[in-house]
Amino acid sequence: MKEFDELVAIMGRLREPGGCPWDREQTHESLKPYLLEESYEALEAVDSGDALKLCAELGDVLLQVVFHARVAEEAGDFSICDVCKRINEKLIFRHPHVFGNVEVDDSREVVHNWEILKRQEQESAARVSALDGVPGTLPALKRAAALQKKASKVGFDWDDIDGPLAKVDEELRELADARQAEDAAAVADEFGDVLFALVNVARFLDVDSEDALRMACGRFSDRFRKVEEAAKQAGRELEDMSLEEMDELWDRAKAETTRET
Repeated sequence: MKEFDELVAIMGRLREPGGCPWDREQTHESLKPYLLEESYEALEAVDSGDALKLCAELGDVLLQVVFHARVAEEAGDFSICDVCKRINEKLIFRHPHVFGNVEVDDSREVVHNWEILKRQEQESAARVSALDGVPGTLPALKRAAALQKKASKVGFDWDDIDGPLAKVDEELRELADARQAEDAAAVADEFGDVLFALVNVARFLDVDSEDALRMACGRFSDRFRKVEEAAKQAGRELEDMSLEEMDELWDRAKAETTRET
């Protein structure tokens, strides 16, 4: 595609002698924050429903892919062509119902076959643990869900949601015990266990815990800004208001939103 080739050429020009000093200094390590940042901005664009914004943010993500590939090419590791070749091969291999003779009845069967084929790839890569392949750099909630999903595939899982719910209650009791004992390290550990158990509940509910919390943060931000605006219209400063007064404004802001927690 002409536009993609142009992007690759532009990146090459930026990295060449006489190109951009900043771009020429970048490495895989230095670019890591930008790849993460651009990915999150793309997610935010998805949530916004703004197609033009999403188009722009996906372009920024694509730039990071091309940038990393160029750095790798200069090191003699791989090129953007290799990146495309690998993903093309993976997509064809994992879609035998499209590119082969395998027949499937629905999307569930597609997912089942996908996991089988993925395990075959992992076995060929000589992985040791069932948990191998979960990046340590994932956001904590995402990583917790990925670890739980990996463990469940080898049978380390509850039969239904009653198990995870009971585990949350157990972890909350242990958190209360740690707090009662005034053991700061144990409190931190038990709080982490509570979060991990809640992620497992989310998995059974088919809820993405990372997205759920991100959306909750968005709702909190929107409602808190409404509280600030209401206080401003009343000629008040939040710092000078009682908690009861702020709660009243919060309830009013919450009532104005279409989704309630």
